[in-house]
Amino acid sequence: MFFVSCIGRNGEVSAPPPLTSPLSRDYIGFGVITTSFTHISAEPAVNSPSIGYLRRGSLVKIARREIIRTQSGFVTWVLTGDIVQGSNTISGWLREDVMDIFNNENQARTASEFILR
Repeated sequence: MFFVSCIGRNGEVSAPPPLTSPLSRDYIGFGVITTSFTHISAEPAVNSPSIGYLRRGSLVKIARREIIRTQSGFVTWVLTGDIVQGSNTISGWLREDVMDIFNNENQARTASEFILR
């Protein structure tokens, strides 16, 4: 028989998670817009006022995700990190079904470049 013990070692240093890790609480992922055009909403609701828009291939940082109950079922919305639009910086809500979601920024950038070809 072979037994293994998990005993901590003195002097071990823990490493902080990467900035894009869900554990860092900065961003939980990155999205690439797959529809030709989509509005950024002020609230996670279909009838919410539009505060901006994004085009196909745009890359967004996802700060939060919410599942909202509607009369016809459930809709998943994501809150974006800051998006620069002209001279303004906005943060708003997008339906999750208008994008592909990736774990890290490099994957999302590659997907965005592929879409824009």
